[in-house]
Amino acid sequence: MASQKKKLQGLVAATITPMTEHGEINFSVIGQYVDYLVEEQGVKNIFVNGTTGEGLSLSVSERRQVAEEWMTKGRNKLDQVVIHVGALSLKESQELARHAAEIGADGIAVIAPFFLKPWNKDVLINFLKEVAAAAPALPFYYYHIPALTGVKIRAEELLDGIQEKIPTFQGLKFSDTDLLDFGQCVDQNRERQFAFLFGVDEQLLSALVMGATGAVGSTYNYLGKKTNQMLEAFERKDFSSALNHQFCIQRFINFVLKLGFGVSQTKAIMTLVSGIPMGPPRPPLQRASREFIDEAKARLESLDFLSSTDLKDRNLESCS
Repeated sequence: MASQKKKLQGLVAATITPMTEHGEINFSVIGQYVDYLVEEQGVKNIFVNGTTGEGLSLSVSERRQVAEEWMTKGRNKLDQVVIHVGALSLKESQELARHAAEIGADGIAVIAPFFLKPWNKDVLINFLKEVAAAAPALPFYYYHIPALTGVKIRAEELLDGIQEKIPTFQGLKFSDTDLLDFGQCVDQNRERQFAFLFGVDEQLLSALVMGATGAVGSTYNYLGKKTNQMLEAFERKDFSSALNHQFCIQRFINFVLKLGFGVSQTKAIMTLVSGIPMGPPRPPLQRASREFIDEAKARLESLDFLSSTDLKDRNLESCS
């Protein structure tokens, strides 16, 4: 069984992997990144080497090094570090799972393999079971992101009986807009203490109403403070304030989605807001355009998320 760790809840930042202009990992800024998340955004849980972190564009060696650096720099500062260890190769995924256990990670997560795909629930669970068994002391999370994997097996179906097959299973990162599927995951597993972590940042309030226990997302790198205000309002049952915070967040996300919003643009926005250089993405992704950066910067300023007069004060304060 997985060791009994504190339940993963609240905001979890899907970390960016900083890179140099030459496309190498810039380990030198990760310590500063940790301090920024904790001190400026109030986010103390992270999800490393996922989609936002370009995990599947990194070599196994690089993924190990990135995980080690986050563990080292986050020691005594972060609450939980979950490492995404999914890969197309079962052997590589198992290697990364063992490594996560060796360095003291708080959990591992795995996406469905997306080239030679599992075609039903049992096939997918068998793959996940083999990975989880490589780190039997670590909590195991399934990373459900069908829009990217093309694996359309419903999370509701997957969770049915999963802990009998994978005793270390602790929860789900649900990155899909299907709130029916998400709601049924919660409804049918009320007696189990699963972590239901929602992964569509602009719909988080809806998921909280349906029973989400936390959230994993890229915007919590720079919208963490504002999103924590929404969580606090929800907890005190001030639903009007919670909704205002969600609409505030949506106004920015809606704006950048229309410009074309992905990992490359997330790196550019994080650099703008935090002042920490995130660098370009790794090919085949291309860096955000100058036009995008200028328009995103103007929008951040118009929402009072980024001061035009003092760029050193980059934390997100309010929304007009």
